[in-house]
Formats: sequence, C-alpha cells, structure tokens
Amino acid sequence: MRNILEIKDLRVSFFSNQGWVEVVSGVSISVPERSTVGIVGESGCGKTVTALSVMRLIPEPPGKIEGGEIVFNGMDLLKLSDRQMRAIRGNRISMIFQEPISSLNPVFTVGEQIGEAIRTHNRVSRKEERERVIELLRLVKIPEPEKRLNSYPHELSGGMCQRVMIAMALSCNPELLIADEPTTALDVTIQAGILELLNELKETMGMSILLITHDLGIVAEIADEVYVMYAGKMVEHALTVELFNNPRHPYTVGLMESIPGLHDTRKKLRAIPGMVPSPLNFPKGCRFQDRCSMVIDKCKVLEPPVVEFDNGHFSLCFRAEEVGQGN
Repeated sequence: MRNILEIKDLRVSFFSNQGWVEVVSGVSISVPERSTVGIVGESGCGKTVTALSVMRLIPEPPGKIEGGEIVFNGMDLLKLSDRQMRAIRGNRISMIFQEPISSLNPVFTVGEQIGEAIRTHNRVSRKEERERVIELLRLVKIPEPEKRLNSYPHELSGGMCQRVMIAMALSCNPELLIADEPTTALDVTIQAGILELLNELKETMGMSILLITHDLGIVAEIADEVYVMYAGKMVEHALTVELFNNPRHPYTVGLMESIPGLHDTRKKLRAIPGMVPSPLNFPKGCRFQDRCSMVIDKCKVLEPPVVEFDNGHFSLCFRAEEVGQGN
C-alpha cells in the first residue's frame, strides 16, 4: 500500500537557558493511504511536537526542525515556502487539536468559524458556504444543523465542540487528518462516539488518520498500526493486533499493564515507576533505563539497537527477544 506520509529521521530542538535541546530524536513514521496510524506514549514524550512538525507549526523561535524529511504525497514539506505550506495546511492536511472548547473562538458562531475554514481555500458564495457548513455539521452528526450553525461554543457541550472541530478539519476534504488527543476531557460514552465518527469518516472520505494519544485503549479501538514513543524516540512499531498480542519493548508492556482489564480483570494495575525524563537530562544509552525492570549494564552506556521481527514489527531494545515471552 502506498504511503501518503513518510516522516524520515525527524529531529526537532527547542532553545532553553541551557542552549539548544533536542526533544525529538530521529523519528521515522509511515502512514499508508486510507489507514489509521497511532502514536502512543506518555505526556512529554514528543508526540505533539512530531504532529506540529508535519503541519510546520513549530514556533521559530524558540523551536527549530534540525533535520530529516516529511514527505507528503511525494513532496518534502520541509522544503516548501510558507506560502506553499499555507495552501496545504487546513486543505490537504488538517489537524484536530486538544481541548476543543479552548480551540474555538468564543465570540464567533460555530457556523462562522467553519465558514472561515471553507473560504480560506475555496472561492464560494455566501449561500454555498452556508450549505457546506450545514452539510459538514450533518456529516459529523450534530442534530438540527440549520440551528446549530448559529450557536456559540459556550452553548455546546464538549462533545459537540469536538464535532465542530472535526467539521472544520474536514471542510476541504483533506487527504490526511491529524487528531491530537481527540477525546481528552470527554466522558467515556462521548469518547466512544467521537472514535466511531472518525472511523466512519475515514471510510466514507477515503482519508488517512494520524492519531496522537496517551491511551492504548483508543489505539486498540481504531488504529491499524501503532508507534510507541518514549522520550523523543520511537521505541516500538507494529500492526495493532501484533503489538497487543506480542509487545517487544518493556515500555509497551508497562503501558499495557497500566490499563484496567486489558488482559486479566483480576490482575492488579501496575504503574511504571518514575517519570519521563526531561529533554534537558536524557540519560546516556537507553532513555528508558531508569524505569525499566529488565535493565542490564550495557543499557546504561550504549544506544539500543533496532531489532526487527516479522510484519514490520521493530523494537529499540537490547532484550527485545525476551520481552515478548510469557505475554
């Protein structure tokens, strides 16, 4: 299957009072056409920075994309001018951000905000714009769209606001949708509805989705394949079914053991000890060493190798062969 997006050896740094600090280190990701690819990991591991890099929304300064390629349909986005990138951003590639209520402008109706997204990339009359807004609200299953387009964000629930954000993102029929924590702060039942909606839209519109989340449960629900990210590096990648059946990195196992009832409802939840290290103080060798129960001496001094298994499954771990045993 052809890849619509290929991120190759991406490196991103931010300036601090200690100089330039690398927060994304050599990340590579492929997103095939008409598929959903998940990036999962704890807060602070570099997921959102990776997504913002695709959109060329890293603030410069203090941030800087130091190297790598972001190839979208054969074009390296990092080589495009700002004008060329604006023609792609929100048009061919769209993004849903975290916290939908704070992402919407409180002084404009949702119809006006969706309409602006349409006008930015299309020449349409006011009548055509209104019809398209109503069509989009209906597409994302907002009841009574003719009335709701005149509502302000504070008049809608969090789930409704998220659906409005999805409508805005879909206004120009994008080929790639980046969803950054699309269900954060929503009730469980609302989360399920949003995930079901994204899945339906992917099928009906034929687009690809890059899903950013800290929740493996969400990944299991809709992703075709998963990248596990830790401290600025991709530590594991596999098809979703393969990853859940046979994880090959201690960090992935730790994430799974922190999910209630994933394998055994009687099993006590286990938290991963410690915290994701600060980019100012990434450890030498394996970045997961301080929190890993399988750490050995060489983990503390050497970069772990990429160990490959079948079906494109890889793990960045000296003991990857042992990790899957017993799962």
